[in-house]
Formats: sequence, C-alpha cells, structure tokens
Amino acid sequence: MQAVIFSAGLGTRFKPWTDTHPKALALVNGKSLLQRNIEYLQSFGIKDIIINVHHFAEQVEQAIVENDGWGSNVLVSDEREVVLETGGGLLKAKSFFNPGQPFVTCNADILTNLDINKLVAFHTKNKALISFGVTNRQSSRYLLFDDNNRLCGWKNTKTGEERISIHKENLVQKAYSTVVLFEYDIFRLMEEKGFSGKFSLIDVYLSLAAEHLIMGYDHSGDKLVDVGKPESVAVAEALFP
Repeated sequence: MQAVIFSAGLGTRFKPWTDTHPKALALVNGKSLLQRNIEYLQSFGIKDIIINVHHFAEQVEQAIVENDGWGSNVLVSDEREVVLETGGGLLKAKSFFNPGQPFVTCNADILTNLDINKLVAFHTKNKALISFGVTNRQSSRYLLFDDNNRLCGWKNTKTGEERISIHKENLVQKAYSTVVLFEYDIFRLMEEKGFSGKFSLIDVYLSLAAEHLIMGYDHSGDKLVDVGKPESVAVAEALFP
C-alpha cells in the first residue's frame, strides 16, 4: 500500500521555527515530525510514501536524501509554485499512485498511534469509498455522523457554520484525526466534481457524502497530538518518546 504525508503547509502557528524551517522537520524527542510519520507508516508495512513540499521545500528534500528516506521509498510532489492544501495536493500527486489500489494519507503535524490495520478492516467491512479516524476530543470544527458512523456533515462551533450533506436527526460530532484510507476511485470523482487547484479534503468529503459511503472510524483512547503550535511539542514528547 502507498501513503501520502501532507508536508507542504506554511506552519504559521508554529513560528518562530517556521520562519526558517518547514514544520515537518520540527523535532519531537530528537526525531522530526516527518521521520516519525514515516516510521509510523512503516510499522504497518507501508514503505512507498509520497510527500508534498512547498515551504522550505529544499530542506525537506535534503533531509530525505541525507537519511535515505528513513528506510522508505519516498517520492516528492513539488508544490513550490503554490501550496494546494490537502485536496489539491492529493489530486496533483495522482500520477504517483498505483491505479486501482487503495492508499492512506496523513498529516505531518499530527502524531497518533491509530492502528491502520484496524482502519483497513473497518473500511473493508463497510465497503466504503473513504474511511478516516475520528475521536471524541475537543475541537472547534467537527465532522457530523449518523448512528452508523456515516459522514453527514460538518460544523464550526466558533462561527456556527454548518454544512449538511445528509439531513438526519441527532447527528454525532467527532474530531478529525487526518489518517485516511481512500479507494483509488477518489481521483475520478474529484475530477468529475470539478475540483482543481487549491482545495481541502473536507470539501471533497462533503461534496461526495450524499452519494458515496464515507465513514468515520472512532479510535478514541488512542494517542493523538496536533503539533500545531510550539507549546504542543511538550505534549507530544510526553506521549511519543
């Protein structure tokens, strides 16, 4: 199986580190976020990895070369000209994927021990197009699910904005973990929906949810840290030695 690690973000919340470095190379107990995610994927036998780059792209590329991909086959999707967010970044990398084969994506700045084998089993059992990790943790933005863990919508609790794809009563809100399993057909569907350029995967999910099965795999209780701000490094270091 192949995987993508989204590593192109500007990391504006992670200053001053990101004034001179990409956030993906920020250290947690002596290992970069990028290395930790590569090793996380390796622990499930995933060694064919695509990484998108934009902010200080040359530093990421140099780290990959100097460390021989940390034991993985790492390919780089170049977004130097413009950062494309998660959806645009995935679509730009289409040529790197094996046609017809499912694949995993994750974000460089999220550390978790979610069991990808269990995510795959959940995805296969439900015959889903997309399955992703979710938990019951606090967030300002939630994905909304029905009683069968099917994605129905999205909500921003700070602004009150809601986007509902499937109207049902008593939707359950859960926080997105960014570890996602896709069927290869996602590329055809994104193109048919007219997605291009810069866009978020959340937009893709919400546009497809009414017609295709998109599932939330609840792994509450697992370790998960969003290393989005410098102060979150200490939390990450406590959980990930």
